[in-house]
Amino acid sequence: MTEMWTITAQGPKRAIQKAADVLAWADPSPATAVSHFEVTRFTWRLEALAEDEAAASEAVALCNTTAPDIEWRITPLVQEDWIAKSLEGLPAVPVGRFVVAGEHAAPKAGAYRRLIRIEAGEAFGTGHHGTTKGCLAALEYLARRKRIGRVLDLGGGTGVLAIAASRAGASFAAATDIDARATEVAGRNAKQNRAPVRTITAAGFSATRVRRLGRFDLVFANILMRPLIRLSPEVVRAIRPGGNLILSGILEAQEPLIRAAYQGRGLVFVRRSRLEGWSTLTFRKP
Repeated sequence: MTEMWTITAQGPKRAIQKAADVLAWADPSPATAVSHFEVTRFTWRLEALAEDEAAASEAVALCNTTAPDIEWRITPLVQEDWIAKSLEGLPAVPVGRFVVAGEHAAPKAGAYRRLIRIEAGEAFGTGHHGTTKGCLAALEYLARRKRIGRVLDLGGGTGVLAIAASRAGASFAAATDIDARATEVAGRNAKQNRAPVRTITAAGFSATRVRRLGRFDLVFANILMRPLIRLSPEVVRAIRPGGNLILSGILEAQEPLIRAAYQGRGLVFVRRSRLEGWSTLTFRKP
């Protein structure tokens, strides 16, 4: 017997997040539960529950006030364990000796790997995207060959890469993000994983707290092509001689531009990997 209704939609992160906020903060709210999470790097999904069709329609009307261009769907929900069903699509992600998993998948992850617990939520980086997997694989490659030392994850999202570096023996790890919510999520994740990761809200190297951290043996930047090129002078300066840089958020066709930007500043290209149409590039500073 149908007792509840679902409201679902997919779209840009900003639009989905605004709609989720409207439903979550309405008093009273027509939705009894609201969640939103990443589907791809550019697409987010909102899922909400309402007690009846009228409440579901009211929820859509509220969402339309902030995201009128999004297509909202209302469907009846047959009573079942819908949370468990939604989590079925987020299995543990093994990459070399690392495995990234939410609480629902962690018991199946395998004790022989470096387990990182990350729940799907408001920040990018659950391990399921090709860019995150590529960065973890690049870290694995480096960690088998040298000590990791001091690490910076620029645009860190959930903090998964900084946490992974800490798991791999980094002497210091920091994660920055322009989004304060992401920084808050990264801090919670670091605490949950008992990883000593410093989290800072900052745009690139603009914050004094970031510049005061000094230079690093490894820098991650899993963002997008334009900011990667724009930030290249500061990124290269932040790397110690002999240190490494791992870049992702790069479409395969964008590789030549990124390589030109960083090799033109003296970095040596080491290797690349390609997953799901995305490239991960590793460089070394002589």
